[in-house]
Amino acid sequence: MVRLPFLSSTRGVPEAAKVPRHIAIIMDGNGRWARKRLMPRVAGHAKGVDSLREVIRTSLDRGVEYLTVFAFSSENWRRPKDEVSFLMQLFVKSLKAEIERIHRNNIRLRVVGDLEPFDTALVSLIRDGEALTEGNTKMNLTICANYGGRWDILQAVRKMTAIAPKEGEYTEDELAPHLALSFSPEPDLFIRTGGEQRISNFMLWQLAYSELYFTDKLWPEFGEAALDEAIASYQSRERRFGRTSEQVVGGEAGSSTPDHA
Repeated sequence: MVRLPFLSSTRGVPEAAKVPRHIAIIMDGNGRWARKRLMPRVAGHAKGVDSLREVIRTSLDRGVEYLTVFAFSSENWRRPKDEVSFLMQLFVKSLKAEIERIHRNNIRLRVVGDLEPFDTALVSLIRDGEALTEGNTKMNLTICANYGGRWDILQAVRKMTAIAPKEGEYTEDELAPHLALSFSPEPDLFIRTGGEQRISNFMLWQLAYSELYFTDKLWPEFGEAALDEAIASYQSRERRFGRTSEQVVGGEAGSSTPDHA
């Protein structure tokens, strides 16, 4: 059986680091930011790239090891065709403009999701960027594109059962290595901008014990100070992972869940 390098929050008690080791973000509110300024929605998406650049820089400065952002969901294909087309063009433009900066800052880039519907030129850019940064070690930047949490679980189930068909029950340990983000620990902190308070089919498996932070700030308004506020909120919370407060204070690690539970 393939063993993951990170502890599952439902199988044991991961370390609760002072600075979130892994931050996951839904970057919401680009269109509303633009509408408030009587601009087309796509102008908000373009402005949102500046916010992402600042959040990447701040995360790097604060010692965050993994940053995962939801750039395009599997449900976003339902948006107007001209907006989807602009988003694809913006993805290409941003990759071309930012990949060298990402590489210089020792950041490893990954793009996860079902890339099959994307233009071959975009997929080629993605693969080239991933290859260029493969050896980088200071931070891991993951962009979820045409990604959905249910898609992730389903594709993991398909891979698991194809590789190891058997009668009887499978375990979490057998499924987890096939998830799209199996290379990263579960997020410590989940952030959603834009005032909505839902997960929207993002990392459904991985967010099981993440601390959730919702802000009314629209994504183009979210920068260094706003990220620090989110991290401060995370630091004020007691991460129990199913234990009692007394156990946390006493430093009890708890025990792993049996395979049959």
